[in-house]
Amino acid sequence: MSLTGALYNAFSGLTANSRAAALVSTNISNATTEGYGRRELALTPGSLGTSGGVRIAGVIRHNDPVIIADRRVSDAELAYSNSMYTHSKQLETLVGESGSAGALATRVTAFENSLLSAATDPSSSQRLENVATSATSLTQSLHKLSTEIQQSRQAADTSIGQQVESLNIALGRLDAINDAVVKASSTGSDVATLYDERAVILDSISDIVPLRVVQRDRGAIALFTTNGATLLDGSPMEIGFETVNAIGPGMSLADGDLNGLTVNGLAMNSTSSGFFAGGSLAAQFEIRDQAAPESQAELDAIARDLIERLGPGGPDATLGATDPGLFTDAGTALDPLKEVGLAGRIELNSLVAPDSGSVWRLRDGLGAAVQGEVGEGRLLQSISEALNTSSIPSSATLPSVSRSFVNHISEFSSNAAGTRVRAENEHSFLSSQNTALSELEFSKGVDTDQELQRLMQIEQHFTANAKVMSVVDELMERLMSI
Repeated sequence: MSLTGALYNAFSGLTANSRAAALVSTNISNATTEGYGRRELALTPGSLGTSGGVRIAGVIRHNDPVIIADRRVSDAELAYSNSMYTHSKQLETLVGESGSAGALATRVTAFENSLLSAATDPSSSQRLENVATSATSLTQSLHKLSTEIQQSRQAADTSIGQQVESLNIALGRLDAINDAVVKASSTGSDVATLYDERAVILDSISDIVPLRVVQRDRGAIALFTTNGATLLDGSPMEIGFETVNAIGPGMSLADGDLNGLTVNGLAMNSTSSGFFAGGSLAAQFEIRDQAAPESQAELDAIARDLIERLGPGGPDATLGATDPGLFTDAGTALDPLKEVGLAGRIELNSLVAPDSGSVWRLRDGLGAAVQGEVGEGRLLQSISEALNTSSIPSSATLPSVSRSFVNHISEFSSNAAGTRVRAENEHSFLSSQNTALSELEFSKGVDTDQELQRLMQIEQHFTANAKVMSVVDELMERLMSI
């Protein structure tokens, strides 16, 4: 080999080692950067007709697409589970633990106790006032639960709008990156940084919907949901959704009161079995259109059961067939066809409201013309017994099983706690699974120990090439001095 050839070989080696050292430095500094893929220099032998050496062919970005795809699906499952767990936990907190202050079951118990206390001394105006106060507290608890359930639906609707907006912005950015990748690939430019940016965007979308990424020509990608909806293929889809200003108990997607998703203007199935199922977006639809309405319907049915138990045909024989009972629908008699939202409208009959001056009607009957014997406590006792008498509820929402009003409340509280426990268990499992996949993905990323070892090897190679250049320089000086 000629001295010129040796010099060329050493110089090409120095250039490659310098670039490789820069990549190692970049790898180490970005070891914990989200979306970063480890870089490695691609080298090829020198071109024919030269004296050898190496040529930089490009930069290789390492990742494991299978692990990343599994982790992104896990991200969507975890996001869905987290939303459902948060909702169930909030509902359980609102219902309250039996025996705790402010819990729904505690309000019922307080109402029962006030009735029994008043029945032992029906002449006591204070005890009768306590009955009216505890009954009002019970209705207020039902009101609060109903209001909070509808607010959770409103929050879900708002969240859907925000997630759709984020999804559209992300798809637009991915489309721009696709264009940049194709252009860079055509000119032979380094696209690793673009791939990093794209990975971060895909990760942000994977929380919203589970993704399937398909490679296209020259480094571009197409994007689909795992259930088959196209998000990006050549151009991004426009996901549409319109929020509503206020949600009431009777509003639903099926009736057209609430909105679903559209893709390029075409309506899409927005249920848990639709094209966008599986991520946080689907969870918000389930909360808005299924989980919360089911809780509302059960609460309304419980309110109806309470009104019917203590209405006409119940313990108060002074009531006419069309008279409002002890509990009313916003002051009027119950209309069975207007059960929806009843928990938010139920009220204690104004005739016996606290501080009304006529709480004696709790003892003598709502329809009594005048006060009766002040020591008569049978009606108060009968009201208490009616709450604990088992009967089949009129509402089709509740199971057609003979139960007392107290049992209905206990069942509602137990259901809320049970739903939370199941959601928590699923969330714990999916969280562990996601952590394991994330750790596996991370293990395939930058290993700083290996990078430092590579840096030592590069330093040795650099020194060797520099030594060759030094020797060639000495030889050339000797030749020139002859």
